[in-house]
Amino acid sequence: MEGKLYLCATPIGNLDDITLRVLNTLKEVDLIAAEDTRHSIKLLNHFEIKTPMTSYHEFNKIEKAIYLVEQMKQGVNVALITDAGTPGISDPGEELVRQCYAAGIAVTSLPGPAACITALTMSGLPTRRFCFEAFLPSDKKEKQRILDELKRETRTIVVYEAPHRLVRTLKELYEALGDREITVCRELTKKYETAFRTTFSGALEHFEENEPKGECVIVIGGRSAEDIKREENESWASMSVEEHMEYYTGQGIAQKEAMKLVAKDRGLAKRDIYRQLMVH
Repeated sequence: MEGKLYLCATPIGNLDDITLRVLNTLKEVDLIAAEDTRHSIKLLNHFEIKTPMTSYHEFNKIEKAIYLVEQMKQGVNVALITDAGTPGISDPGEELVRQCYAAGIAVTSLPGPAACITALTMSGLPTRRFCFEAFLPSDKKEKQRILDELKRETRTIVVYEAPHRLVRTLKELYEALGDREITVCRELTKKYETAFRTTFSGALEHFEENEPKGECVIVIGGRSAEDIKREENESWASMSVEEHMEYYTGQGIAQKEAMKLVAKDRGLAKRDIYRQLMVH
């Protein structure tokens, strides 16, 4: 009988947040794959868990996933844990899950702590629709591509950042998105947990004077649909009707359909667009 992969969420700060199901699973599986065995041994020792451990991290994820899948094929049950939070969320766990599905190995996820959800729910910002960006890319071109995409994002945005890069990232987000409502969450679930509800400009003023400490989650209010519509209207207003028509006909859209689209963009009747074109 084949083994199974158990994705086990571990505390992001407060050890009391571990679930009974995760504790039982970590004791019962044959092997625990940990992002950092030196870090995770403290957790296992605290709860008197004696299960053997092996390392699984960003730099060995391909080869180690192949090995772990082979072990599971032979009946070994494996629990995957990350340094903190839910495996597969902004960590190498997603590669092991992918390989398990490719090999037909069963995968289950044991719910528990996740910094992105903890921060989102306590942010005071809309939670019904959100997008998660984890850490912004270190590559400049890739980072700029992501920032350009986020400019029109109407959902609440969740971003991770380390304390020593927080001010730089806040500046980059401010320049790209404008002065949005944000909540900066720090030291989640720990003794000195804070949720600072402010704006980008307010956060920059604060953290340039007060050195940030602890891992941070930045929750950002999405752009309003009204703002996007207003920007579009301003853009169309800066064009002549002829230029506006050319914008659509240049995409291969028929004259009649282009006229309909121009009328919609400008909030006018189609006949009004026709008259303006005839005058010119």
